[in-house]
Amino acid sequence: MRLPRRRFLQLAAGTAALAAAPGTAGAQTYPTRPVRILVGFPPGGGADVVARLIGQRLSERLGKPFIIENKPGAATNIATEAVVRSPADGYTLLLAFTANAINATLYDKLAFNFTADIAPIVGIADTALVMQVNPSFPVKTVPEFIAYAKANPGKINMASGSHGALGHVSGELFKAMTGVKMEHVPFRGDPAATTALLAGDVQVHFAGVIATIEHIKAGTLRALAVTTAARSRSLPDVPALGELLPGYQSSAWFGVGTPKNTPAEIVQKLNHEINLALADPGIEARLVGLGGTILGGSPADFGKLIADETEKWAKVVRFADIRAS
Repeated sequence: MRLPRRRFLQLAAGTAALAAAPGTAGAQTYPTRPVRILVGFPPGGGADVVARLIGQRLSERLGKPFIIENKPGAATNIATEAVVRSPADGYTLLLAFTANAINATLYDKLAFNFTADIAPIVGIADTALVMQVNPSFPVKTVPEFIAYAKANPGKINMASGSHGALGHVSGELFKAMTGVKMEHVPFRGDPAATTALLAGDVQVHFAGVIATIEHIKAGTLRALAVTTAARSRSLPDVPALGELLPGYQSSAWFGVGTPKNTPAEIVQKLNHEINLALADPGIEARLVGLGGTILGGSPADFGKLIADETEKWAKVVRFADIRAS
């Protein structure tokens, strides 16, 4: 949701008081050199676009370059570990993503503990996934899908962009809450999974709004529901799974983190500046255009989101017995 005016004014006043307090000279002068924002995905994707949008605004506001550095691989673990191992001085930041919460349980032996080793700065936005089918598939609603799946066990293949990805665990959460059986078919990325769905080789795919909205508008894919508690502004006529399955919630969220022990005044300064950016109508419009809903808020707010998501996806990963491949 959009940052409430009262909350915005509180953040602004709090940061002003912090800057005036003794012992905050480092925060007043920060940054004195370029800052890196590491992104665990290749250029051009949603995470990369979000990072560049925020990085550009921070560069303009703080007078030093905020450089986006793409470090794809291992479902964001490579980028995350690089940030964890960086000095805690505010000059290496992480574009955090839902995968960080999933990976905490999905991987048995990570070289870091995301919730302990990364200090949250602020949530940026979250975006729904879409539960979608090929138009030739004989269902038009989620209740019809559930009924068909139960009447035809073993006949539904669920595509995902990779084993353990958000689309995969979103489908597993759906299975756990409805009791339906679907065979998981992982592909090398969501575009390949979408291609298989378009061809009718698989029957359902939980995918990001931005990646498939044009297919939905063109009628080449049928959206049964978005995966959030409330409807998406990008697809207002598509019901939310939360309406049909109370308690269902799955979204791709983005935020900014930094190595633990980064000075609190630097964390607060970055939090304040990013909240200012998120309150800008132009940036809000860009994020909404990507299918997003603005988050914002305090470091504690983002920390709670991370903790809640890590706990939720841990239950799903264990229930479905998913292991990193």
